[in-house]
Amino acid sequence: QVQLAESGGGLVQAGGSLRLSCAASGRTFSSYAMGWFRQAPGKEREFVAGISSGGGRTSYADSVKGRFTISRDNAAKTVFLQMNSVKPEDTATYYCAARVGYYADYASAYNYWGQGTQVTVSS
Repeated sequence: QVQLAESGGGLVQAGGSLRLSCAASGRTFSSYAMGWFRQAPGKEREFVAGISSGGGRTSYADSVKGRFTISRDNAAKTVFLQMNSVKPEDTATYYCAARVGYYADYASAYNYWGQGTQVTVSS
């Protein structure tokens, strides 16, 4: 089992940058593929980015390609989401998630979830 805790959310102006972190506990963190998802009120939880267990492969939703970057530091047991050129439509609660094996772009594939961190982008 792995436990996840997101941090780094807050209020940021459109066009600005924000860096989210997901700290993990557990000895087998490096065995998990990781993903970032987000959910706005009244909307479905959507895939944002995914990264393989070793960090060698990544995937992004079309809406964030070129603006967001997912990375991980397995020694520090941490996954990051660098958010650049943020837009008001990026406003949501952001969650990190973990699964054994390959990363996936849908929420039901992930077994473990953090509590989420709120990101609000102002105009």
